[in-house]
Amino acid sequence: MTDRLLVLVRHGQSEWNLKNLFTGWKDVDLTEQGIEEARAAGRKLKAEGIQFDVAFTSSLKRAQRTLDLILDELGQKNLPITRDQALNERDYGDLVGLNKDDARKKWGDEQVLQWRRSYDVPPPGGESLKDTVARALPYFVQEILPRVLRGERTLIAAHGNSLRALIMVLERLTPEQILKRELGTGVPIIYRLNADATTASAVDLAS
Repeated sequence: MTDRLLVLVRHGQSEWNLKNLFTGWKDVDLTEQGIEEARAAGRKLKAEGIQFDVAFTSSLKRAQRTLDLILDELGQKNLPITRDQALNERDYGDLVGLNKDDARKKWGDEQVLQWRRSYDVPPPGGESLKDTVARALPYFVQEILPRVLRGERTLIAAHGNSLRALIMVLERLTPEQILKRELGTGVPIIYRLNADATTASAVDLAS
Protein backbone atom coordinates (compact mmCIF):
# COMPACT_ATOMS: atom_id res chain seq x y z
CA MET A 1 0.00 0.00 0.00
CA THR A 2 1.24 3.48 -0.86
CA ASP A 3 2.09 5.47 2.24
CA ARG A 4 0.52 8.85 1.48
CA LEU A 5 2.25 10.65 4.32
CA LEU A 6 2.03 14.39 4.97
CA VAL A 7 3.52 16.05 8.05
CA LEU A 8 2.82 19.68 8.99
CA VAL A 9 4.96 21.56 11.51
CA ARG A 10 4.52 25.15 12.66
CA HIS A 11 7.90 26.84 13.10
CA GLY A 12 9.49 26.97 16.54
CA GLN A 13 9.07 30.02 18.76
CA SER A 14 10.28 33.16 16.98
CA GLU A 15 11.83 36.28 18.48
CA TRP A 16 8.59 38.17 17.92
CA ASN A 17 6.41 35.36 19.32
CA LEU A 18 8.41 35.81 22.50
CA LYS A 19 7.85 39.60 22.47
CA ASN A 20 4.11 39.19 21.75
CA LEU A 21 4.39 41.17 18.49
CA PHE A 22 2.37 40.78 15.30
CA THR A 23 4.88 39.22 12.91
CA GLY A 24 3.27 38.38 9.57
CA TRP A 25 5.83 38.59 6.74
CA LYS A 26 8.52 40.22 8.90
CA ASP A 27 11.55 37.93 8.57
CA VAL A 28 12.53 37.24 12.18
CA ASP A 29 14.59 34.33 13.47
CA LEU A 30 13.97 31.63 16.06
CA THR A 31 14.68 32.03 19.77
CA GLU A 32 16.81 29.49 21.63
CA GLN A 33 13.54 27.89 22.73
CA GLY A 34 12.37 27.83 19.11
CA ILE A 35 15.57 26.09 18.02
CA GLU A 36 15.04 23.44 20.69
CA GLU A 37 11.37 23.05 19.68
CA ALA A 38 12.44 22.43 16.08
CA ARG A 39 15.05 19.90 17.13
CA ALA A 40 12.51 18.19 19.40
CA ALA A 41 10.12 17.93 16.43
CA GLY A 42 12.85 16.16 14.48
CA ARG A 43 13.50 13.76 17.35
CA LYS A 44 9.79 12.97 17.64
CA LEU A 45 9.55 12.18 13.93
CA LYS A 46 12.70 10.05 14.15
CA ALA A 47 11.16 8.13 17.05
CA GLU A 48 8.15 7.44 14.81
CA GLY A 49 10.51 5.97 12.21
CA ILE A 50 9.52 8.60 9.65
CA GLN A 51 11.77 9.64 6.76
CA PHE A 52 10.83 12.05 3.98
CA ASP A 53 11.19 12.24 0.21
CA VAL A 54 10.54 15.96 -0.19
CA ALA A 55 9.97 19.09 1.91
CA PHE A 56 8.26 22.45 1.46
CA THR A 57 8.55 25.67 3.44
CA SER A 58 7.81 29.39 3.19
CA SER A 59 10.15 32.20 2.11
CA LEU A 60 10.62 33.22 5.77
CA LYS A 61 13.68 32.20 7.77
CA ARG A 62 11.86 31.07 10.94
CA ALA A 63 10.11 28.32 8.95
CA GLN A 64 13.18 27.52 6.84
CA ARG A 65 15.39 27.21 9.91
CA THR A 66 12.83 25.01 11.64
CA LEU A 67 12.84 22.73 8.60
CA ASP A 68 16.65 22.61 8.49
CA LEU A 69 16.84 21.69 12.19
CA ILE A 70 14.23 18.95 11.80
CA LEU A 71 16.07 17.46 8.81
CA ASP A 72 19.35 17.66 10.73
CA GLU A 73 17.85 15.54 13.52
CA LEU A 74 16.53 13.09 10.92
CA GLY A 75 19.91 12.86 9.15
CA GLN A 76 18.27 14.12 5.94
CA LYS A 77 20.13 17.38 5.27
CA ASN A 78 20.21 16.78 1.51
CA LEU A 79 16.45 16.38 1.09
CA PRO A 80 14.97 18.37 -1.85
CA ILE A 81 13.37 21.55 -0.43
CA THR A 82 10.97 23.92 -2.18
CA ARG A 83 10.56 27.39 -0.68
CA ASP A 84 7.56 29.49 -1.70
CA GLN A 85 5.87 32.59 -0.31
CA ALA A 86 2.48 30.94 -0.92
CA LEU A 87 3.19 29.22 2.43
CA ASN A 88 4.09 32.46 4.23
CA GLU A 89 2.32 33.54 7.37
CA ARG A 90 -0.76 35.72 7.08
CA ASP A 91 0.20 39.34 6.36
CA TYR A 92 -0.94 41.44 9.33
CA GLY A 93 -0.51 44.71 7.41
CA ASP A 94 -0.47 47.78 9.67
CA LEU A 95 -0.33 45.59 12.80
CA VAL A 96 3.13 44.17 11.95
CA GLY A 97 5.63 45.02 14.67
CA LEU A 98 3.00 46.13 17.18
CA ASN A 99 2.70 44.54 20.58
CA LYS A 100 -0.67 42.80 20.77
CA ASP A 101 -1.49 44.53 24.07
CA ASP A 102 -0.63 47.94 22.56
CA ALA A 103 -2.83 47.18 19.55
CA ARG A 104 -5.74 46.45 21.90
CA LYS A 105 -5.18 49.78 23.66
CA LYS A 106 -5.15 51.61 20.30
CA TRP A 107 -8.13 49.95 18.58
CA GLY A 108 -9.96 48.24 21.43
CA ASP A 109 -10.21 44.58 22.46
CA GLU A 110 -13.17 43.82 20.22
CA GLN A 111 -11.65 45.22 17.03
CA VAL A 112 -8.31 43.44 17.50
CA LEU A 113 -10.11 40.21 18.35
CA GLN A 114 -12.12 40.54 15.15
CA TRP A 115 -8.97 41.01 13.08
CA ARG A 116 -7.28 38.04 14.75
CA ARG A 117 -10.18 35.64 15.03
CA SER A 118 -12.67 36.42 12.28
CA TYR A 119 -12.40 34.44 9.05
CA ASP A 120 -12.86 37.20 6.49
CA VAL A 121 -12.11 40.57 8.17
CA PRO A 122 -8.52 41.67 7.36
CA PRO A 123 -6.51 44.09 9.50
CA PRO A 124 -5.71 47.40 7.77
CA GLY A 125 -3.39 46.73 4.83
CA GLY A 126 -3.23 43.01 5.58
CA GLU A 127 -4.82 39.62 4.91
CA SER A 128 -7.75 37.85 6.54
CA LEU A 129 -7.54 34.12 7.13
CA LYS A 130 -9.80 33.76 4.08
CA ASP A 131 -7.18 35.63 2.02
CA THR A 132 -4.45 33.35 3.37
CA VAL A 133 -6.48 30.27 2.42
CA ALA A 134 -6.94 31.72 -1.09
CA ARG A 135 -3.16 32.02 -1.40
CA ALA A 136 -1.94 28.83 0.30
CA LEU A 137 -4.58 26.32 -0.74
CA PRO A 138 -4.15 26.47 -4.55
CA TYR A 139 -0.40 26.04 -4.09
CA PHE A 140 -0.99 23.02 -1.88
CA VAL A 141 -3.47 21.45 -4.31
CA GLN A 142 -1.31 22.05 -7.39
CA GLU A 143 2.23 21.55 -6.12
CA ILE A 144 2.16 19.45 -2.93
CA LEU A 145 -0.90 17.21 -2.83
CA PRO A 146 -0.13 15.35 -6.11
CA ARG A 147 3.26 14.36 -4.72
CA VAL A 148 1.71 13.08 -1.48
CA LEU A 149 -0.82 11.04 -3.47
CA ARG A 150 2.02 9.56 -5.55
CA GLY A 151 3.50 8.24 -2.33
CA GLU A 152 6.19 10.88 -1.76
CA ARG A 153 6.48 11.35 2.00
CA THR A 154 6.15 15.10 2.41
CA LEU A 155 7.09 17.52 5.19
CA ILE A 156 5.80 21.11 5.34
CA ALA A 157 7.33 23.57 7.83
CA ALA A 158 5.33 26.78 7.77
CA HIS A 159 3.20 29.11 9.92
CA GLY A 160 0.12 29.07 12.12
CA ASN A 161 -2.24 30.59 9.57
CA SER A 162 -0.87 29.10 6.34
CA LEU A 163 -1.06 25.68 7.99
CA ARG A 164 -4.60 26.40 9.20
CA ALA A 165 -5.52 26.86 5.53
CA LEU A 166 -4.34 23.32 4.80
CA ILE A 167 -5.79 21.80 7.97
CA MET A 168 -9.17 23.32 7.12
CA VAL A 169 -9.27 21.18 3.98
CA LEU A 170 -7.55 18.07 5.36
CA GLU A 171 -9.90 17.89 8.35
CA ARG A 172 -12.94 19.37 6.59
CA LEU A 173 -13.38 22.13 9.14
CA THR A 174 -15.73 25.09 8.85
CA PRO A 175 -14.43 28.69 9.06
CA GLU A 176 -15.71 28.80 12.65
CA GLN A 177 -13.93 25.56 13.59
CA ILE A 178 -10.58 26.50 12.05
CA LEU A 179 -10.49 29.80 13.95
CA LYS A 180 -10.55 27.85 17.23
CA ARG A 181 -7.79 25.49 16.16
CA GLU A 182 -4.56 26.29 17.98
CA LEU A 183 -1.24 25.05 16.60
CA GLY A 184 1.66 24.65 19.00
CA THR A 185 5.10 25.81 17.89
CA GLY A 186 7.29 22.95 16.74
CA VAL A 187 4.56 20.32 17.03
CA PRO A 188 4.37 17.81 14.13
CA ILE A 189 0.94 16.72 12.89
CA ILE A 190 1.08 13.47 10.91
CA TYR A 191 -1.55 12.86 8.25
CA ARG A 192 -2.04 9.74 6.21
CA LEU A 193 -4.27 10.27 3.21
CA ASN A 194 -6.58 8.03 1.23
CA ALA A 195 -6.25 7.74 -2.54
CA ASP A 196 -9.04 10.31 -2.97
CA ALA A 197 -7.09 12.86 -0.85
CA THR A 198 -9.37 12.51 2.18
CA THR A 199 -7.66 12.04 5.54
CA ALA A 200 -7.34 8.45 6.72
CA SER A 201 -5.70 9.38 10.03
CA ALA A 202 -4.23 12.37 11.84
CA VAL A 203 -1.85 12.24 14.81
CA ASP A 204 -0.70 15.33 16.74
CA LEU A 205 2.71 14.75 18.36
CA ALA A 206 2.28 17.37 21.08
CA SER A 207 4.33 16.33 24.10
